[in-house]
Amino acid sequence: MKKFMEEFKAFALRGNVMDMAVGVIIGGAFSGIVTSLTDNFIKPILNVLTGGATYTLQDVSGFASSFISSVVNFLIMAFILFCLLKAVNKVTSLGAKKEESAAPTTKKCPFCMSEIDIKATRCPHCTSELPEE
Repeated sequence: MKKFMEEFKAFALRGNVMDMAVGVIIGGAFSGIVTSLTDNFIKPILNVLTGGATYTLQDVSGFASSFISSVVNFLIMAFILFCLLKAVNKVTSLGAKKEESAAPTTKKCPFCMSEIDIKATRCPHCTSELPEE
């Protein structure tokens, strides 16, 4: 059971799963903005152009405040997701082991400054004998 939970944790916290979840949540929040735009701006404009309705200044300000409210709602949702992902990334990086730097496999020839194998005793480019280190 412990191995199963470790595998699930690795799956759930993998980058592409988290990105997909954020995309779905942000897409849902953005659809609220689109819905508000059509309900509060496009439909009233079409109603006025077709003669279906007339609106007072109070109605227009209500439409604008409703749209602004949905934009603020989206921004709050995006900020909360940003903070949540930042915390998840910090938690996952705490358990990660730091990689040791790999030993160099090449060195520079002191005569021609070409990169050569670390084990070479003679430079293949300028054929100089390399001093022992």
